[in-house]
Amino acid sequence: MLAGLLLFFAVVMFACTAFRRLSDRLGVPALLAFMFLGMLFGSDGLFKIPFEDYAFADRISTVALLFIMFYGGFGTNWRAARPVAAPAIVLSSLGTVLTAVLTGLFCHLALGMQLLEGLLCGAVLGSTDAASVISILRARSLALKENTDSLLEVESGSNDPFAYMLTAVLLTAMESGITAGSVVRLLAAQLVFGLAFGFGVGLLARFVLGRLHSHDPGFDTLFVVAAALLSYAAPAALGGNGFLSVYITGILLGNSELGSKGTLVPFFDGVTGLMQIVLFFLLGLLSFPSQMPAVLLPAAAIALFLTFAARPAAVFLLMAPFGGSVARRLLVSFSGLRGAASIVFAVMTVISPVATDNDLFHIVFLIVLFSIALQGSLLPLAARRLGMIDAGGNVMKTFTDYVDEAPVQFIQFTVPLSHPWCGRAVRELVLPPGTILISLQRGDEQLVPGGATKLLRGDRLILAALEPEALPGVHLTEKTVEADDLAAGARLADVPLRTGALVVLVQRGEGYLIPNGSTVLQPGDVLVINSKD
Repeated sequence: MLAGLLLFFAVVMFACTAFRRLSDRLGVPALLAFMFLGMLFGSDGLFKIPFEDYAFADRISTVALLFIMFYGGFGTNWRAARPVAAPAIVLSSLGTVLTAVLTGLFCHLALGMQLLEGLLCGAVLGSTDAASVISILRARSLALKENTDSLLEVESGSNDPFAYMLTAVLLTAMESGITAGSVVRLLAAQLVFGLAFGFGVGLLARFVLGRLHSHDPGFDTLFVVAAALLSYAAPAALGGNGFLSVYITGILLGNSELGSKGTLVPFFDGVTGLMQIVLFFLLGLLSFPSQMPAVLLPAAAIALFLTFAARPAAVFLLMAPFGGSVARRLLVSFSGLRGAASIVFAVMTVISPVATDNDLFHIVFLIVLFSIALQGSLLPLAARRLGMIDAGGNVMKTFTDYVDEAPVQFIQFTVPLSHPWCGRAVRELVLPPGTILISLQRGDEQLVPGGATKLLRGDRLILAALEPEALPGVHLTEKTVEADDLAAGARLADVPLRTGALVVLVQRGEGYLIPNGSTVLQPGDVLVINSKD
């Protein structure tokens, strides 16, 4: 049984990987491929796997969404996002509410849904999907003018908590009724606990990581995972908004100077990618394509109204005070992709005691398919047609895992007793042109050397210099010293080399050394030789 289950997961993972590569070639968002793959394996698909456990799907989806939102905050470069933080937050809060209300009224007035059920449908669809938006921006390298890429990242990453709050309020109202005072208390608890734990856990985790100085990157990774889990679970247990909390914690940690970030970024990148696969595949597996034709027309009507009326109305109204071009507002309007969060919130409506007259899950599922397939695929084209592509920009700079590849190379060596630098102050050294001494390790202590710092025997120095674009005259080859070689046991100065050849490096076992004439070669040494040709 276990072997069969593991085999199933292995096949799914391989299939998702293949679909991801295929989707990149076809220009279709990879997340859509994962969803279709889930449908292929599901009850109405080719493999007929029976699965309709909405409660289990809700728990798994919540965990997946938790990590996706945490890494959405962790990867957002706040320095790049600060200029557009105000309009982004207005869109993620008031924009989500206004979009939900307009969509809900359309469902009530045009499609005949009960008012609260229509508003519930609008609330579920109120937020844009960070996973979809960010994956398209990164995969298509969409650097946008007027900081629009940063605005979309912050808005899509921070509006799920507001859609969640609206959904929770409406489900409560439909289940047992609700008063204005209850709404205020519910929203206050969601915001207060969400904000308090988000900032509290984030600042505490940053303080601990800054003081701990752990040399074990695995420990730091586990600590950050624990911080993410705590920042969601603690406020959720108290009636607060765990999604808001975990997003804030992610922003605080992602924009901190963490020594282990080089390990954290690829780890969470991999985990988030896995969570996206699990989430979209699971939601596809949960769907029943045979039930979709019955809700196709209302789903199409809602999708068109949401895309071309509700979202643009909210964007143009709320972004007007912040200025910016009409093209920018049009692109932001078209970039309101719906995704996994909407389907996860739709699952909440299914497992709640509330009975609805319409199949909200499959209505939302079809709208998400429409949004990712059409809006997601056409987003790069829309950006080009609106003249919003920043040809000289780099969208990766809006993420905290961006590393500017500076053309710098480093030289490291240890000061011997006989070296002229031994016992001299740094200001007295005559360094090669274009180099600078940037670090000094003395025993277990790491120093940033100043002009008065005196060099001692055994100090390990690191110098930096510009890396040339080309290295004329450098032609490196390797030669291994065999046991019966005449060079074995001989000094390097006594080894005959071709005219113009120089041994620049010797690899001995796992170590390396820069040789001189008195270096005695040993069997197994690998010589790196530079020669004219």
